[in-house]
Amino acid sequence: MGEKKKKKASTKLWQKILIVGACVLFVVLMIVSGMGSGWLSVFTVVKPGDTVVIDYTLYNAEGNPILTTDQQLYATTASTSGGLVLSKQISITANQTLTSSIYPVQIYTSDSGWSKQFAIFSPEFNAISAGIVGMKINEQKRISIPSSSSMTQDWSTDQLLLNKVNISDISIGDVLAIGVSENPEAEVSNSSSFTYIRTGEVTQKTQSGVVVDFGYPVVEIQVVSINKG
Repeated sequence: MGEKKKKKASTKLWQKILIVGACVLFVVLMIVSGMGSGWLSVFTVVKPGDTVVIDYTLYNAEGNPILTTDQQLYATTASTSGGLVLSKQISITANQTLTSSIYPVQIYTSDSGWSKQFAIFSPEFNAISAGIVGMKINEQKRISIPSSSSMTQDWSTDQLLLNKVNISDISIGDVLAIGVSENPEAEVSNSSSFTYIRTGEVTQKTQSGVVVDFGYPVVEIQVVSINKG
């Protein structure tokens, strides 16, 4: 008699466990359905051809931020570093090689708001485009730009004057904002065609001109969203 009672009690216990498990599963399914399909994005990784929105910060050889979408970084750094420029987020196709030499991004300036554009050079774009493959939403990554060391340019006094810069006002270590046109050598455009802003650090100075380093060897990126290609 005692054995039967034990079996009945054991059966009731398992029934209770199954009922509780079913209730928990029901609640979980209700929560997931309420979230829609967006929760699946946490498992999505960037594949070649996907369109990806990113936040990013480009750094110069000294490790100083030059171009960023991080408004907090801009607010805390811009007052002490005149070379930091604020950019909007950019949408980029993963693993796509840029066909032109410049990828323009919209930037903020105190004199004209968001009306001007900054020149990201093709080696930088290509490094970002290749580097985001395999990343997930909100994932951060630090990417090296190998060819940044070749972005040093000689600027004569005449070229500087075309950008309304007097060589007597320049010192080594200064950050210059220069207008560049669509060419890989970052030469000044003296025509009426539209030019993009590019900043570089003065590394040498002579009576005839200056040497400016336009290279940004490192970029930090964060994936904001992924749209499958």
